Amino acid sequence: MTRRTQQGMALVTALLLLLVVTMMGVSMFRSFGIQEKIAGNVREKQRALAAAESAQQFAEWWLSSNPPPTAKICNSVVSSAIGQVCTPASAPADFTTVPWVVGGNPVGVTYTQFLSNTINGIQNTVNAAGAKSAYYAPPVFYITDLGLAGPVLGSGELYQIDAVGYGGTATAVAVVESTYIVN
Repeated sequence: MTRRTQQGMALVTALLLLLVVTMMGVSMFRSFGIQEKIAGNVREKQRALAAAESAQQFAEWWLSSNPPPTAKICNSVVSSAIGQVCTPASAPADFTTVPWVVGGNPVGVTYTQFLSNTINGIQNTVNAAGAKSAYYAPPVFYITDLGLAGPVLGSGELYQIDAVGYGGTATAVAVVESTYIVN
């Protein structure tokens, strides 16, 4: 009689052990999916940061290689082939909210050279028509003329450069800012 009871206990114990191992396996696979999503989000954020830094560096190069135009009130988006320097009065109130808007209009300079570059073998085919592309939107920068640098910083004109870059989605966004002196 004791032998039959023991055989039944072995079956129940084996089923419980199988249930525990199955639950561990399912939770392990769920955590792998979450880790993949986190890795993808980190990758997109890094791509957005690289795009923003590219636009910022281009704006700094543009300021130093060309005689900067006179600052004006900016109320539109222009291409980087034209460029623009804006007065502080026309700067967006908050550079952390994108797209930058002044008076209901988007403002800034679209970094158009970024559109036709190949980075790490991937062709950046960003376009305004919404075609499938590697990036959600091209990077944009905004240059504000802050006036003369003053005696502490040395001679020259002081500029604030803000740039925004996107990853593959509208939520993968990075904004960078620098202060730049042109002698």
